[in-house]
Amino acid sequence: MTARIEALQGDITSQAVDAIVNAANTTLLGGGGVDGAIHRAAGPELLEECRTIGGCPTGEARITKGYRLPATYVIHTVGPVWGGGHRREPELLRNCYVNSLALAATHGVRSVAFPSISTGAYRYPIHQAAKLAVEAVRECLRQPTTVELVRFVCFSAGDLEVYRRILGQA
Repeated sequence: MTARIEALQGDITSQAVDAIVNAANTTLLGGGGVDGAIHRAAGPELLEECRTIGGCPTGEARITKGYRLPATYVIHTVGPVWGGGHRREPELLRNCYVNSLALAATHGVRSVAFPSISTGAYRYPIHQAAKLAVEAVRECLRQPTTVELVRFVCFSAGDLEVYRRILGQA
């Protein structure tokens, strides 16, 4: 069976999927944007579990329970801060998607929702980030995996339009 990739505009914390991906910071202890929203929606137990992990380097991923979220798991990944593209940003951002999907498969996850990693406070240009994200996900889904659905959940209509164009859904 071929895995599906879709994009929609919405709130990642309300997605009824097996795992949502958190665009976290290296401490995993919460922050602004998607990270803060996920921590607020999941409840204080998420922060308690994250404190036991010891952080996460940029490009890597860690998994926790979803607690009060509809999702069973939260996969935390740390995207790169955009600095012009000369500090391994494309490689690190690609690693966020690859490592998140590998962790998902290890835990038998069938559906995953991603935010647009690094395109908010970390200022990664949306067109470049979305193209890289879609390419990385497509490549991962060509390999054996438990993942059957990847959903890109976009905060803005403009971001959604970019993803839909890249996915050929515009």
